[in-house]
Amino acid sequence: MENEYDILTLIPQRPPMVMVDRLLHCDTVVTETELTVSKDNIMVEDGHMSAIGLIENVAQTCAARMGYINLTSGKEVRVGVIGALRDMTIHSLPEVGSTIKTRIEVSDEVFGMTLAQAESRCGDMLLCSGTIKIALL
Repeated sequence: MENEYDILTLIPQRPPMVMVDRLLHCDTVVTETELTVSKDNIMVEDGHMSAIGLIENVAQTCAARMGYINLTSGKEVRVGVIGALRDMTIHSLPEVGSTIKTRIEVSDEVFGMTLAQAESRCGDMLLCSGTIKIALL
């Protein structure tokens, strides 16, 4: 990945629902994003990002992947929805000011469905992990 892209060109979400700041890496299998948790983030409760916010961050990492692939192929960014979560475990909630790095690794893609292993970390601390299935509309 040579260029830095404005995240809003890669994902269909718009503020205040944007849960990724930057695309760090993207290839056909692995995608990594970054988010700094701000106090005005809609998913922050009592000084921490909520569990739903972490899951949305994972989903938007998947969206950034597809957006990057589509954009670099000359196609439109498509909307996707969470089809399923499996073994998604929230280990810890990040504090305001923390930087989250989220990594997904695609294990299967078929008929507009993407299955990926995901994990989010703040430094060495594991925040969440599990499997996500995304369906493109």
